[in-house]
Amino acid sequence: MSTVTIATGTIERQISDVRIRHWLLDALTVSSGSIDSISFLGLGKVFTAFMTGNVAFLGMGIAGNPVPRIVSVLASMAGFAVGIYFATRITSSDKQKSGVTWSPRTTFALGVSLLAHLCFVAIWFATSGRPGASAVPILLAVWALAMGLQSGAVRKLHVEGIFTTAATGTFIVLASDLVNWGLTRDERRRYRGVLISLVIGATAGAYLFFHAPIFAPVLPLVITAGVAVTAARVQWSSDAPAA
Repeated sequence: MSTVTIATGTIERQISDVRIRHWLLDALTVSSGSIDSISFLGLGKVFTAFMTGNVAFLGMGIAGNPVPRIVSVLASMAGFAVGIYFATRITSSDKQKSGVTWSPRTTFALGVSLLAHLCFVAIWFATSGRPGASAVPILLAVWALAMGLQSGAVRKLHVEGIFTTAATGTFIVLASDLVNWGLTRDERRRYRGVLISLVIGATAGAYLFFHAPIFAPVLPLVITAGVAVTAARVQWSSDAPAA
């Protein structure tokens, strides 16, 4: 087998892996969009991924606004921070190799986030999708923990302008590109994909909450599990010698 053939196979594999990575990031954005939609509608108008909104809610609560409850906002923010902490600890020991498009530790951190998703679904089912006031902060903290783990895991990939739990950074990149049109076609498509995925996720989450609330949190669980499994399979394939 010639060196040129091996190099060509390696380049083609890397291009394919990058394309798959973008699909997986879009899928994670759909998941976080649905989570924020469900948590806002069903858990006292508090976000579990969009921390900017929660910080604003915290300020309004301090000013005397009774909705949302400060304890719920703080529970979500604390859960998210803990998730970021653990994701950073998990991924910090990973030695990123040249040409690798998805870190194995990123997949592992997403796998850990599935435990938080499962915990949320278990509590949600136990309360028949109608959690009481005492259960709401627990659910917010658990789901925010999952979102923090996801955010910290994706951060390890170093994909500029892509945040699967917030759209502000991506929106800034796209809007600023209107000045000099500096992004490539693929980059613009990638950023648009994140924003569209967030809308799709929020729409799907709201639809499920209104029409089948008991099953609403199953959607992000299934999506995140699918991303973790797909990423693991891609990594195993990439570890195999190029044909």
